[in-house]
Amino acid sequence: MSFLTAVAVGAAEVSLSQVWQALTFSGSSDKIIMLQEIRIPRTTAAVVVGAALAAAGAIMQGMTKNPLADPGLFGLTAGANAALAFSLAIFPTLNYFGTMLSSFLGAALGAGLVFGIASINKRGFSPFRIVLAGSAVSTFLYAVAEGVGIYFQISKDVSMWTAGGLVGVSWLQLKLIAPFVLLSLAAAFFLSRQLTILSLREEIAVGLGQKVFRTKIFLFLIIITLTGLSVALVGNIVFLGLMIPHLVRAVAGRDYRFILPLSAVFGAIFMLLADLLGRTINAPYETPVVAIIAMLGLPFFLMIVNRGRSDF
Repeated sequence: MSFLTAVAVGAAEVSLSQVWQALTFSGSSDKIIMLQEIRIPRTTAAVVVGAALAAAGAIMQGMTKNPLADPGLFGLTAGANAALAFSLAIFPTLNYFGTMLSSFLGAALGAGLVFGIASINKRGFSPFRIVLAGSAVSTFLYAVAEGVGIYFQISKDVSMWTAGGLVGVSWLQLKLIAPFVLLSLAAAFFLSRQLTILSLREEIAVGLGQKVFRTKIFLFLIIITLTGLSVALVGNIVFLGLMIPHLVRAVAGRDYRFILPLSAVFGAIFMLLADLLGRTINAPYETPVVAIIAMLGLPFFLMIVNRGRSDF
């Protein structure tokens, strides 16, 4: 229902029959072509990215036992953006598969820097130390991306990525990215039982015969893949991966066999509605979806900080 609403509503008015004709490829009017080439790919991208980021956030929160975990706050999206900036500067004719690969490597770099800095303290990780490290690393990597854009005179292209949005998403991009997102989500669902045990205590996981290190590596690769692909498709989206798992956990409890699929579903719906609001709140002008999500996410983030870790 949310998908159909997002397709039907926008600056250009269309009827339900035209939406149906566009979805079934049974018409050829200008409005139907507009739906098929612009609005439907954009709406599909919102579903893919919302599901990917929400699932990535849920996995991060379960792995780190950190209620503040979010791909955008832990340096993954900033790392992917920086890698994209270097790719655009050094390989201006890079195809979209190369863009995906650079986003993946950049997300891994950002996460590695954050966890490396946060682990310097001998007392180990704490939710706030990781968030501070994430903020510092993200700021640094965003500055690097902007510096690369200025030096190589590609600031406009870099800004398009870092702004975050669904404008201009094409079927070609979706065909390259959506299958990898679906495979990563399937792998995450497959490992959801191990993640549930891991989110309680590592000692319990070891006692039950779980190969903790190997499980963490697989889950970490899934997080990087989902985040890197999301950045390659729509740019930087922060706070979505923080909010949705918390809302789902209030309903589904602590079992990640339910948390992960519900996070993917509700993340997709949330992204759809946020993009719809951005397209209609000031039509025909567009409000960036990243701004709408941030306006909702920042108060939510402060609320989680205020509640502390005890309720997680």
